[in-house]
Amino acid sequence: MEKWTPKHEAPEPLEGPVVSTIVGGTVLWFVLFLAQLPFYGWFADRGHTWWVWTPLAGAGLGLIGIWYVRGRDAALKRHAAAQAEAESRAEAAAEARTDAQAEARTSGVDRHTA
Repeated sequence: MEKWTPKHEAPEPLEGPVVSTIVGGTVLWFVLFLAQLPFYGWFADRGHTWWVWTPLAGAGLGLIGIWYVRGRDAALKRHAAAQAEAESRAEAAAEARTDAQAEARTSGVDRHTA
């Protein structure tokens, strides 16, 4: 079993232009369907009509994929924006604390010298 246990950490997943990749693949499947459509009779005579319908199924699944990756991309962008907003709030709070502590130190020094 030890030989199947990974010895190193898994790499980070690759992120790229996912939406455009899925759109391009979907368009390609639909173009393949349209290119084979004029030869439907030839495919039917040989019992290979599945060659025509397979690209149409790929295009249909690609439409579902486009819907999915657009939602995923929007969710990732919302998460990144919320994370950036939380970080900026934390930085502002830390800066306000630092300013308040500095103000307290200077006002405390003034009282002791008077």
